[in-house]
Amino acid sequence: MAQPRTPPWKKPSPNEGPSRPLSPAQKEAARQRAEENGRAYPNLVDNMWAKKLPRGD
Repeated sequence: MAQPRTPPWKKPSPNEGPSRPLSPAQKEAARQRAEENGRAYPNLVDNMWAKKLPRGD
């Protein structure tokens, strides 16, 4: 039987150096994904998904 996964908000932050905010393109992608799924604004999962996209700066 599969073990339940730890939710992202309970996991420690990865130590990948200094954090960088989302680029405007990543923010827009997160907003669009939230809107497509009926949410008024992006949640943690939308932002995590957008963080994996190219920055587009």
